Amino acid sequence: MAEAKDIEKLFETDGYLRPFEHEIRRRHGVLEDWLNKINQSEGGLDGFSTAYKHYGLHFQPDNSVIAREWAPGARDVYLTGDFNNWHWESHPFKKLDFGKWELHLPPNEDGSPAIKHLSEIKIIIRNHSGQLLDRLSPWAKYVVQPPKSANQGVNYKQYVWEPPSYERYQRQHPGPPRPKSLRIYECHVGIASQEPRVGSYDEFADRIVPRIKRQGYNCIQVMAIMEHAYYASFGYQVTSFYAASSRYGNPEQLKRMIDVAHSHGLFVLLDVVHSHASKNVQDGLNQFDGTNSCFFHDGARGEHSLWDSRLFNYVEYEVLRFLLSNLRWWHDEYNFDGYRFDGVTSMLYHSRGIGEGFSGDYNEYFGLNVDTDALNYLGLANHLLHTLDSRIITIAEDVSGMPTLCRPVSEGGIGFDYRLGMAIPDKWIELLKEQSDDEWDMGNLVHTLTNRRWMENTVAYAESHDQALVGDKTIAFWLMDKEMYTHMSTMSDPSLIIDRGLALHKMIRLITHALGGEAYLNFMGNEFGHPEWLDFPRVGNNDSYHYARRQWNLVDDDLLKYKYLNEFDRAMNETEERYGWLHSGPAWVSWKHEGDKIIAFERAGLVFVFNFHPQQSFTGYRVGTNWAGTYQAVLSSDDPLFGGHNRIDANCKHPSNPEGYAGRSNFIEVYTPSRTAVVYARVSD
Repeated sequence: MAEAKDIEKLFETDGYLRPFEHEIRRRHGVLEDWLNKINQSEGGLDGFSTAYKHYGLHFQPDNSVIAREWAPGARDVYLTGDFNNWHWESHPFKKLDFGKWELHLPPNEDGSPAIKHLSEIKIIIRNHSGQLLDRLSPWAKYVVQPPKSANQGVNYKQYVWEPPSYERYQRQHPGPPRPKSLRIYECHVGIASQEPRVGSYDEFADRIVPRIKRQGYNCIQVMAIMEHAYYASFGYQVTSFYAASSRYGNPEQLKRMIDVAHSHGLFVLLDVVHSHASKNVQDGLNQFDGTNSCFFHDGARGEHSLWDSRLFNYVEYEVLRFLLSNLRWWHDEYNFDGYRFDGVTSMLYHSRGIGEGFSGDYNEYFGLNVDTDALNYLGLANHLLHTLDSRIITIAEDVSGMPTLCRPVSEGGIGFDYRLGMAIPDKWIELLKEQSDDEWDMGNLVHTLTNRRWMENTVAYAESHDQALVGDKTIAFWLMDKEMYTHMSTMSDPSLIIDRGLALHKMIRLITHALGGEAYLNFMGNEFGHPEWLDFPRVGNNDSYHYARRQWNLVDDDLLKYKYLNEFDRAMNETEERYGWLHSGPAWVSWKHEGDKIIAFERAGLVFVFNFHPQQSFTGYRVGTNWAGTYQAVLSSDDPLFGGHNRIDANCKHPSNPEGYAGRSNFIEVYTPSRTAVVYARVSD
């Protein structure tokens, strides 16, 4: 853990933290106290974080079965299911200390286990009022919603997942090395299908993973894997934390999907939701032991009013065991390579009533403004994960800009590797909704793209999955709207709206990629300008899947212009792979001209020139650079391969002039056409 000299690095990196030194050290001391307590009580974090080996249902070598639960508020606990003809009280658990319960089931007379693979079971809780309540185990590995035709309601049912060895997927590929430059493809298995239905793990592995690889991404971030009863929640109302969603297939099929991704060299991140939980009672964690607390705070602190969900009690010993073990479970059982932690801002600030508006005043990040219990949990989680596997990557969904969030725990930080640059997609949508592009403020745009904490990595992205939900639109649809229905054919009449839309779509993505962070993220389908919006099947749309799918046919049709955006996206990623700007340090912006609508910057030995002007092109335009040599275009958004007008000569050489310009020691002269982005590389000294 951190020593005094290590924590000093925080203040060397950010001097504004010095007035809060006492609290930073105190926070770190609390984390160390928890680790000491776990070491003394459990023999270390390793055993503490593998509670899935103890709790839940476990088959023994002699075919006996042991069931264990934590239900501190229960008076009695029973196991029932088809194995005992649903006699609720015939198999009681034995009460142990600290709210723990245990049941031993001997094998049948023929030596077979009393409970079989795919047996349906339930936990029965007798509360202190004497009522019997049916529940699903918090440790359930496989839960399934009954089909509508069964007329058994909508609550999920728990089925024992203990397949014979020959039905278990055997991992064939190790996880790939941790990428230096992280290019993330955010995806959702269910909506990856082109057909109007829920997609499957197998289809994703066989059809979508090769697409992702071909596009030049080296990481997939998979949403909505942790089981969630309400499909339209996008996976953010988790009901069963240890169960892979059965909508898309069974656990072995998910293991295969991840293994196939690994075979293509793709890192795989899980979208993990430990910020809150669904309020569902009969098929969720809520009121598991018959009380309003158990895994959650009681009263107002345990309720998220905006999300209508429950908030975890991060100071409860068994809750920490449950959550930390959950992280281990997805890594150890399924071979996930890392996590995006959902709702970090809400975890840290909801219970204090701050909301999600932040001024940047450091006082907002300290004192009573912050839920330090949640902060401590996040530090423990990052310490565990990075100790477990040095390859693991963790990303925080954070809009607050909290300092130290992405500094190592060894320095007194919270330990995330990256945070999402959530202001960037908000800025693009604001510009597209409220201003014409000739009104865009170049200085303000650059500020948004570069305004991030020094030495704390950011994932840049141009649009989020949330912004494509019904009521909003993708960037492509904001740019081109109904014209996409009539003028996206290469055979159709020219359209100024489509021409503008294609040009700006490419520019928006490249400047976000190159200037906005130390990693880049794209949501599935947006790389080729997927039209319209997302809308999951629900009562309000007659359970339609029309907008809950990806129209891959659009990009696969050689007669449609979606191919241009797709090819540019691929070339952009391939150029980054070649030059590595995401891991090269921040860019140096030498030029942001409001009248010309030009932005120029250097990064990773490259010179980037963006002309956002709607009409004006410039010849002999001077662009500063600190690196002398001869330059040549290596990527142009105006290339005909990308639907451009071929105004950039890729063979043209641009020798540098040693006269200083724009604060740089050299300059080159280039032709910069309107609505075009060009990347220049040195081809000789």
